[in-house]
Amino acid sequence: MPSLSGIPADVRQYLLVTGNYWAFTLTDGALRMLVVLHFHRLGYSPLEVAMLFLFYEIFGVVTNLVGGWLGARVGLNATMNAGLAMQVVALSMLLVPDSYLAVAWVMAAQALSGIAKDLNKMSAKSAIRLLVPRESTGRLYKWVAILTGSKNALKGVGFFLGGVLLAAWGFRGAIAAMAATLAVVWLFSILTLTKDLGKSSAKPKFSHLFSKSRAVNLLSAARLFLFAARDVWFVVALPVYLSATLGWDNWAVGAFLASWVIGYGIVQSLAPTITGAGGGGAPDGRHAFRWAVVLALVPACIAIAMNQQAWLPGSLLLGLLVFGVLFAVNSALHSYLIVSYADEMGVSLDVGFYYMANAMGRLLGTVLSGWVFQVWGLAACLWISSVFIAISAAVALLLPRYKSVHEEKRVSE
Repeated sequence: MPSLSGIPADVRQYLLVTGNYWAFTLTDGALRMLVVLHFHRLGYSPLEVAMLFLFYEIFGVVTNLVGGWLGARVGLNATMNAGLAMQVVALSMLLVPDSYLAVAWVMAAQALSGIAKDLNKMSAKSAIRLLVPRESTGRLYKWVAILTGSKNALKGVGFFLGGVLLAAWGFRGAIAAMAATLAVVWLFSILTLTKDLGKSSAKPKFSHLFSKSRAVNLLSAARLFLFAARDVWFVVALPVYLSATLGWDNWAVGAFLASWVIGYGIVQSLAPTITGAGGGGAPDGRHAFRWAVVLALVPACIAIAMNQQAWLPGSLLLGLLVFGVLFAVNSALHSYLIVSYADEMGVSLDVGFYYMANAMGRLLGTVLSGWVFQVWGLAACLWISSVFIAISAAVALLLPRYKSVHEEKRVSE
């Protein structure tokens, strides 16, 4: 802590929030890989393994909605620390002997982990909005891009970490190490995060859970379709296709998915430079529309190539890499716009509502990924992905321009 004393207060809090987010993300990615690999070894079917994550996604929807209201009432430091503590408890629940690891018990642990993850994410994204002055739009864009991009890169690293820990220490050893490390991070966070960060002076009512901002509502709808478009092929369809159809080994499938996520996170961090907004400017609804239109073409092109049996699997893998780059930029634009649109007096409410829509998109995409792939195959998943992104682009076209957002804020003040 002495080494942090000379750093400006807002930068110091940003570093602490980011460090908390990084530590949590590593354990979240590692836990997902540990659960998949370990329970597959125990004889669980792929469907049973998938069901272990069902509550994780469902509770993410609820947590993002309620978590924003909770953060406005008790402060973002409290919700972030609560998320860290709940993840420690979720990890500890998996330390019981294998004979006690029933489906219901593991689903409960995953539900708790899902709540913890979205409390942590909502708190981190909301805190950044409060630490950057309203007029510093370029700085806000850069900070959000770095936070979001580094999180996704570390999620991919977490996939690798889970496999390495499982091989080195076994399931319970890996879980115990992560729980102990995260407990230390939690204690440090309690001592260092600013008290009452993001706490609203006027206690918001429960009825305020749903955003009354047109910009936030539109962006939330665009986000829902954007992430449903990714997960409709990413969660189930792609790994099963690579394994069952192309004959890849499990380690190769995991390595490709982890590398894709890491690269996606790196591109997100570079989004201000890629979109040309790194010189102090900031994007608006026009940027979100244009980048979504370009992205919508990619899965359609991959699906056409698959139907024509053109240069498989090269066209598939190359297309997915292009998709990852464009999707990362789209996601970074959305992440900036929500913290830009959010009302400072209730930032966690707006951010929580937005990430509730994000979680609903993931849930929709996950369910469709298994069902559509089983009935019609991967190409059908990609066509649906293209349609969802086109819908997201159409909604983004209705988003306000940069100036109108701030004019709206000045009028409301």
